[in-house]
Amino acid sequence: MGIADRTSPRDGKAHARQALHAIWTVASRPLNATAIHGIAIWIWHVPVLFETALQQGVLHYAQHASFLGTALLFWWGILPRSGHQQAYGSAVMHLFFTSLHTGLLGVLLLLSPRLWYPQNAAGAALWGLTPIEDQQLAGLVMWVPAGLIYGGAALLLAGLWISKSGIREASHALRPG
Repeated sequence: MGIADRTSPRDGKAHARQALHAIWTVASRPLNATAIHGIAIWIWHVPVLFETALQQGVLHYAQHASFLGTALLFWWGILPRSGHQQAYGSAVMHLFFTSLHTGLLGVLLLLSPRLWYPQNAAGAALWGLTPIEDQQLAGLVMWVPAGLIYGGAALLLAGLWISKSGIREASHALRPG
């Protein structure tokens, strides 16, 4: 009787749970979560992948699920929460970097003289836009409002960082000796 024959299904579930926990622990580190989210955004905006996702429903759902899933991972990884070290400076840096690369993608869409996603152009007329205007509007939204969200979150975290450091300094100064 081999070792594999002596393991119970419960042991298999425990190993699977440990493996998932290890993957989650690594993926949710701020640097890793930022990279995973950025890769998902840029990969799915490669024209051939974007257009293929438009043609195949399951890929389109996968595209949006990866946007949502990696965004949740990103925010989970950087936002302060109880029981975890509050690395406000790191979170501000990750927000800044993410706003830079997503803003760059938005600017590229906005300023591009050619249409990146011709199959996506069909809906532009519904809004009274040409396909290139629709792309420009999408780029503008990706650049400005999304950048304001990242910037606002970074300012809030920077304020918390400053506030916490001031409280820490004041309590340290009051200690005897």
